[in-house]
Amino acid sequence: MNPGAQHPDDSAAQPLRSDAERNRGRIIAAARTVFGRDGLTASMASVAREAGVGIATMFRRFPTKEELVAAVFSDRMDAYADAVAIALDDPDPWHGFVGYVEAACAMQAADYGFADVLTMTFPSAKELEGRRDEAYQAMLKLIKRAKATGRLREDFDPSDLVLLHMANAGVVNATGDAAPDAWRRVVALMIQSFEAPARGPLPDSPEHDALYQAMLRASPEGPTAPAPDKGG
Repeated sequence: MNPGAQHPDDSAAQPLRSDAERNRGRIIAAARTVFGRDGLTASMASVAREAGVGIATMFRRFPTKEELVAAVFSDRMDAYADAVAIALDDPDPWHGFVGYVEAACAMQAADYGFADVLTMTFPSAKELEGRRDEAYQAMLKLIKRAKATGRLREDFDPSDLVLLHMANAGVVNATGDAAPDAWRRVVALMIQSFEAPARGPLPDSPEHDALYQAMLRASPEGPTAPAPDKGG
């Protein structure tokens, strides 16, 4: 047997791999368009139609919606984590904190899908959630520094940023093209409420596990995983 001879299946195998990669790229590009326009409530079938592929092809490439979401938004989660890192580098912690809030909310306003991503959690998307956790740990440092300046109210809790993202996502999705800049006023009002001195006490913040379950329930796969420890 000649080891250099071409196997009868070789000529067919390479085009198949190329086609599969092209289909994957088309699906991701289509999902960016559909999720960016309609949010994560958009169906897998609508993404398949946008990509011009059959639903069976869609599910061969991405068996779950979580996997598709992770592929589509990994770069945006990187940008989100970078926004926190940039804020930490600001010599004025309060200015950095405000800049981070405005940048993150602007990302939500620019992409309805990402507006939803920041209000959900995706347990099976390990890389996406890993980047989110990196951003969260950096955000804790940012909050501590901003409080040390006396500009951020002492009773501010990290969960307040999750609530802000939930509120902002609601405004972004509700106003759409009719009032595309409405989110800016909401975010400005929230930032002013974060600043010291506080005008009055706040109700208790949500329990960590309860807020995690709310984010999990909103995700495409629903409540399928236990909440992590608060420290993690």
